Amino acid sequence: MVESFRRVVTGHDENGKSIFIDDGIAPAVKEMESMPGLALTDLWVTSSAPADNSGHIDATDREIVLEPPASGTIFRIVEFPPDSAWRDSADAKEAFDSIGASHATDDSTDDAMMHKTSTVDYLLVLKGEIWAILDDGAETCLKQGDVMIQRGTNHSWSVRTEEPCLLMAVLVDSKPL
Repeated sequence: MVESFRRVVTGHDENGKSIFIDDGIAPAVKEMESMPGLALTDLWVTSSAPADNSGHIDATDREIVLEPPASGTIFRIVEFPPDSAWRDSADAKEAFDSIGASHATDDSTDDAMMHKTSTVDYLLVLKGEIWAILDDGAETCLKQGDVMIQRGTNHSWSVRTEEPCLLMAVLVDSKPL
């Protein structure tokens, strides 16, 4: 079951005073049809740097895609189910295509989930554990509280326990390598 997250967003009133403009369950959730249990919950998106903090528009009211806008960011939570629930039966091409990232897949490896984005990703394991896998076969296990900085490299993920993993991610647009 995909987890829900409370999201509180601040803004400014007509006098420039701080206000809460949203307090509720984050509405931008996409469970991957070809990978049941793998879900992206977008908490906020920026489309420029510096970011624009004016207005009251929900920045996540858009199609959920893998990568942030040019010069932008995405703050999201990714829920990975155990490999046993999806990894051998998933259609990786369909999954990446469903989030606008068919260009990100790497067909040169045996790992159908291997992919590369033009981003710097700040990753924090919130719950569970997950294996980060690189294209040279190197891998490391990340556990709750561990942080990884993913810098535009080919990578894949594997949850080798029977418990899902929650991964907080901030994706920052970067120059392609």
